[in-house]
Amino acid sequence: MLNSIYTRKLRHNCEKSNLKFLDTVKKNLVLLGMMGVGKSTIGRIVAKKLNMEFIDADENIEKKFSMKIVDIFEQKGEKFFRAEEEKEVLKLLKKNNCVIALGGGAFINENIRDCVLKNSVSMWLDIDLKIINERTKWNEKRPLLNNENSQKKINELYQARKDIYRRANYKIDCNNLDKDNITKKIIIFYEN
Repeated sequence: MLNSIYTRKLRHNCEKSNLKFLDTVKKNLVLLGMMGVGKSTIGRIVAKKLNMEFIDADENIEKKFSMKIVDIFEQKGEKFFRAEEEKEVLKLLKKNNCVIALGGGAFINENIRDCVLKNSVSMWLDIDLKIINERTKWNEKRPLLNNENSQKKINELYQARKDIYRRANYKIDCNNLDKDNITKKIIIFYEN
């Protein structure tokens, strides 16, 4: 009888301990969408509010090679960059308690997308393409926009990517929303 009481108490304590562990391990929150939509800016704010680590996948790749993304594209080519992006993002997705901002093309990669959808909470940040053009037209660190007609290229990229972006768990329409309201929406979706 005494042994039975001890066993029940031990099992109860273990279950409580496991519940605490589950509370501290949070699924990653992955932000995706077009370049210039604000994934990194918003991601930093969300991570701070949720007390999670923020990781910008493109920044990690730049640190790894001590080169800007645009230089990696120019010197090593897009194919090389995409292979490195896949390795880096799949490594990041093995972590927990992170807000991860993906580069604009990362979610197009099937291996990355499958891993994100299986193990993380994903949010597509979407905004009017004219706003993206305004935010990116003078920015020389966007390798896919190094041409004279960036609005046309942005439209082409968006048309090619939007159906894949739609596979994210949630879509946040960022038009007419400030950073605080976008952040609130993301946190509400993430915590549900």
